[in-house]
This record gives sequence, structure tokens and C-alpha cells, in this order.
Amino acid sequence: MLTRCGGQLRLASNGAVVIGIDLAAAIAIASALGYDARSVAELLPAAESGLITAPNERLATRQN
Repeated sequence: MLTRCGGQLRLASNGAVVIGIDLAAAIAIASALGYDARSVAELLPAAESGLITAPNERLATRQN
């Protein structure tokens, strides 16, 4: 489910930093896939912190 949320990233206004995923969109995707929205809402914030690390590291190396 989380891989399907890859296109739902929220970026800083300069586009150089990923600040999170669109949680409302992620919950909608989860519901459409048949997952319990309440459970997904509990787990997404923890998953989000891990999901934004890799893109931010890649963006940082491109800027240097």
C-alpha cells in the first residue's frame, strides 16, 4: 500500500525537501484497497517518517 502512495508526496515550497505524504490521500488509497482506515491512520505517521528519509537524502546529494 505504501508504494502506491509514492506519488502523494508533499514538498516544501522550493521543491527541494519532501516534508511528508498526503495522509488523506494515503488513507483514501488504503480504504479503496480494503484496509481498515482507522488502523492505517494509526500506522501511517510512523511509516511516513521512514518514507521521507530516502528521498530527502537523494535530493541532498543532487544539490551538492
